[in-house]
Order: sequence, then structure tokens, then C-alpha cells
Amino acid sequence: MNIGLFGGTFDPIHNGHIALARAARERCELSRIYFVPANIPPHKQRPPVASYFDRSAMVVLATREESAFLPSSLEAPGAGATNLGGRKGKQSEHAVAGANYTIDTVRRLKQTLKKSDRLFLLMGIDAFKDIATWHEAEALFQECEFIVASRPGYSLADVANSLPKSLRPASAVTKPFARQPAKGDLALNGATVHLLDDVHQPISATAIREAVLAKRPLRKFVDPTVAEYIKKMELYRR
Repeated sequence: MNIGLFGGTFDPIHNGHIALARAARERCELSRIYFVPANIPPHKQRPPVASYFDRSAMVVLATREESAFLPSSLEAPGAGATNLGGRKGKQSEHAVAGANYTIDTVRRLKQTLKKSDRLFLLMGIDAFKDIATWHEAEALFQECEFIVASRPGYSLADVANSLPKSLRPASAVTKPFARQPAKGDLALNGATVHLLDDVHQPISATAIREAVLAKRPLRKFVDPTVAEYIKKMELYRR
């Protein structure tokens, strides 16, 4: 089977996340997609505003009507967090104690899958442009394929040049890509990236939190049950 893994802070999960997952499911014929809220995301400068448990609850609500969308606790508090002092092997110089690293989550998930299953990692292009700085980035491309939601202004060259240095093509190879929009498939030695160019929605978690503070309706941003949960739990009010 083709399996998707969609990680993030989901602070909160919104309609843009769901649109990306639906497009990815159709494009790559994914049998199921695991939504994995991060407890301590290593790539965020600030910690999530809502607690892990509130963010996880909102993921459950937002995915309830899609049988192929499965909320996951792979990065719940205490599950697979990085211990800088007690683990052998290569560590990033920027490793954060207690953080959830995608490579570890991917490896734990793959232990539950069949060898014939294909794993796809879902993300937006803004996150992908920093992929070379991720913990064990090269290994991540060996473990799974990527499905990346593109948006206007990005080219295939931007995608190729975002790859870890060891996987990045020579500039002579990527130069012609600069005139091509970031869409289609990019299959290089050691890296496969599937680009979705028709799912971009101008929604951000920051805009949602600002709407809560301004007491504006959230219906255009999130599932109605998520909006109700935010209201009931008094999230993002300060």
C-alpha cells in the first residue's frame, strides 16, 4: 500500500491541511494518511500555543469524516523524543533535547508497515525549502518519498536546490529548472518529490489565532467542530 505521513504542529489544524491531504491521497493513491501532531517541534522558534492534547483533539475532529485520515500519537509526549545523552549514532549539531525528529517518527512507523509498502511524507513547500537543515535529512530521503504542496513563485530549481547537499544536482543541471514552475515529479538519484501545484490556500495558523483574538468567525479557516472546540476550550485568546 501507499501510506502518507503528515506531521506538524497543527496549531490549529485547518482547511489547508485537509486540502493538501486530499490532493496527496488522490495524486499518489494513498490508502491512508497518518496525521501526527508534534509535541516539541525542533524547527519552530517558538513552542506551540495550544497544548499537545488540545492540538491532538482538534486533529481528531478535523479528520473524523475521512476514513483514510488517521490521527496518530507517534509524537505524543514521551514517544520517541530525542535524548541527546543516551543514544548512539549521528546527531545533528542543532539537535534539541526532547524534540520529535521526523526521521525517528518515519522509522517507527515503517516498523509497523510491510516491506512492500511505500511511505510518503507530506508537507508544504515553505517547510521543504529548509529540508536540508533537518536532522538526518539525507536518510529521510532514503526512507520515504515526498509530497510537497507548491505555491506560486516557486520553481523546480528552488525544489532541487533545497535538497541536502549530497543529493543536490549540479547547478548546470538545475539551471534550466528555474524557468519551470514547481509542479509534476522531480525524480533524482536518491530523492523523489511529487509536487502538488493546485492546492495552495492562503490560510495560516497565525491568521486563525489572530481571528480568535479579534472575535471573528473561523468557518472559512477550520472545520466547524474545530471552531467549536477552540471556542469551548477558550484557546488562542491571549
